Formats: sequence, structure tokens, C-alpha cells
Amino acid sequence: MTNIQFAKRLQPLKSNVFADMDRAKAVALAAGREVIDLSLGSSDLPAEAHVIEAIAQSLHDRSTHGYLLFNGTQGFREAAANWYEQKFGIKVDPQTEVLPLIGSQEGTAHLPLAILNPGDFALLLDPGYPSHAGGVYLASGQIYPMPLLAENGFLPVFADIPAPVLAQSRMMVLSYPHNPTAAIAPLSFFQEAVAFCQQHNLVLVHDFPYVDLVFGETGDSADSSPNPKSKIVRLSEVEVQNPKSLVPSILQADPEKSVSIEFFTLSKSYNMGGFRIGYAIGNAQLINALRQVKAAVDFNQYRGILNGAIAALTGPQAGVKSAVATFQGRRDAFISALHRIGWNVPTPQATMYIWAKLPSPWSENSVEFCTQLVKQTGVAASPGAGFGKSGEGYVRFALVHEPPLLEIAVERMAEFLH
Repeated sequence: MTNIQFAKRLQPLKSNVFADMDRAKAVALAAGREVIDLSLGSSDLPAEAHVIEAIAQSLHDRSTHGYLLFNGTQGFREAAANWYEQKFGIKVDPQTEVLPLIGSQEGTAHLPLAILNPGDFALLLDPGYPSHAGGVYLASGQIYPMPLLAENGFLPVFADIPAPVLAQSRMMVLSYPHNPTAAIAPLSFFQEAVAFCQQHNLVLVHDFPYVDLVFGETGDSADSSPNPKSKIVRLSEVEVQNPKSLVPSILQADPEKSVSIEFFTLSKSYNMGGFRIGYAIGNAQLINALRQVKAAVDFNQYRGILNGAIAALTGPQAGVKSAVATFQGRRDAFISALHRIGWNVPTPQATMYIWAKLPSPWSENSVEFCTQLVKQTGVAASPGAGFGKSGEGYVRFALVHEPPLLEIAVERMAEFLH
């Protein structure tokens, strides 16, 4: 057999947290376990009826059956720009500052190809979403992980980045509300990030999939302990320019779009994960550079999917509010159940995740915890170490089932832990 030589950039991509857990779940299913899968953040809620209808009507329009080039996406780009302007009050040019994407993951994975030369550094959150690192590896870049610690509100400390690394760095990737920690960040933090990136000539990337999955309280998102040294992240009306949202956009800190680009998706807010539709908004030069990469890789999605996305962005928003209420109810049920078994986990203010510090004897072996948990109980979760070195000692639960099943999962975990 021919000995095929593969590129070195594939080496870091051999393993990821979702693939590892898929194998563990398969073993549990083969052993006859009933699996309660809390490992993957894929919403179990349906897309709204008016969205499905827009897609269905498109199927009968033969003009939608061909390739869709950039000019054909103008209606979607205008809808995205209008949605953004209404939510954050910042003007956006749909012609030069908006780009359709096959989910926000396409943006985070492909933008490094437009920014990094081999050996350049990207500053990434640790723990962070795996595709952020994957895109850097594909671009033959280097990663500098910015540790996220509970005592810092799961925010990076820019002053800790070594000067030699900064000298070789070209981009920084942030994402708040954060996956996996569920932390949120105030506008003052984003203003600091923008100033830092301007000073060091860095492109600032903000992955913003959980823009709408935000709950109304102003409690602790970082640490439930009464440690007076803890930096608890709180959002005030003064910090957020638009009171409609508890979480700011990066462009509120960079309204001139000097160094910033932001990625959005309809997967979370509108339960359209399988339709693979998202978009980028930001600096026109960055949008154009990403468009050049995209043109070499693919055309756009089927026009009917964009018609559904337009219906989602411009139509009734009651479904978004309903989804937020659903996930808030699940969060409350899951947290209460964990507290009842003595696992004191802080209540997150956003996302569809619970980020839980592991109890002894699992506090330094999250992969083994998750492997044994699904093997013995059928409950699947994501090990914190799979999201980065600083994620070790934690486990992430995705709230993708109704409260009764979430409570059964906690009951099974209680038996496993005791």
C-alpha cells in the first residue's frame, strides 16, 4: 500500500472533545445503556413555523436551485444589518461590512487563513471552543492560550501575555457569553480589548453565538464562593449602551470598526443549527479578506435557507424569547438538582451550559470522569480538558433536554459520585 504523507497541520486536529465523547457514548450504547446526552450544545428545540414555511416555499421556486453568488445574498445581508442596528444601535453597511457564513464556525475556522502567516501567533481563550484553535492550526499558526480563571471572572488578563509572543501575534479571539464557562463580559472589558489590539496591531475577533441566550438576573457568573478577592462580572445599565441586551457587541467598543469583526449564527437564537447559517459583521477589509477565502472554498448555501434566515431575523421574535425562557427553566432545574446532591455550582447568566468544578477524586481528571460517567450511568458530558489546559478540573453540561430528564441525569450522577 502506498505510504501517503499528510500535512503536519493535521496532527493537532486528530482529536477533539466531541469526537472523543462520541466514541464513549457509542460504547455505552453498545453495552445497553440508555444515554442522556448532555455533551453537545445542539438545541433540541425546533425552528419556528414561519421560518420553515419560507424555506418550504423556496423549494418550489426553480430560480433558487442554482449556485448562489455574493450579489444574490443581498437580501440576507440587509436583514442581518437591520437586525444588528436595531439591537445595538450601530450603523452597518450590508454591502461591505456583512458576509453570509455557513454557521459562525466557518468564520472562526477560515479567518486565520486570511490573517496569519506560518508561525504567527493567535491569542485564544483557554478554555475555548475547539474550532477557534482548529482554524489557527489549518493556517499553520501558533496558539498562545490566555488562561481563564474563576478568580478573574473567566476573563483573560492581557498584561500576562509575554512581550515576545505579542511581537509575533496577529489576532485575538474572544467569545462572550462564553462557551464552555458560560461567563459574560462587560463593555469595559471589550473597550480594554479593543485598545490593546489597536496598540499591538492585532485583529480582534469576537465569536458571538449566544447573543440572545441571556437571562435576566445580575448574579454571579464566575464564582459562587464568598472570596473577597474574586472579580465578579456584573453588567450595569451604564456599561451597556443598549439596555435591550445584557451582553455587549464588540462593535460597541469599536464603533469605527477599526480592528474588529464579529461572528453571529442562527443556530442558538433561532434553533437552526442544522441549516448552517450565520454571518460576519465588522471591518470592511476583514470582511473582504474572509470573502476571498470563502470564494476559494465554496459558494453560498441554498437560497431557500437564506430566505428562512431572513424570515427569522425580520419576523416575530416570540420564538427567541420562548427559547430563552426554556433554557432558563432548564438551568434552574439542573442547578437546583445539583445543589440537592451537594454539588454547589454557580448559576450562569447566559448560554445553554453549566460549567461545574469537579469534586474529588476527579478534580484533575475530567476526561476519565466523563468516560466513566457515561459508561456507568449513561449520562454524557464534555470534559473541561477538551476545551484547553485551563479547563481541567471542570465538566460542561449542555441543557438540551427537558427538566424531568435533566433531574434523572443528576440522580444518576449522585449514585456515581457517592
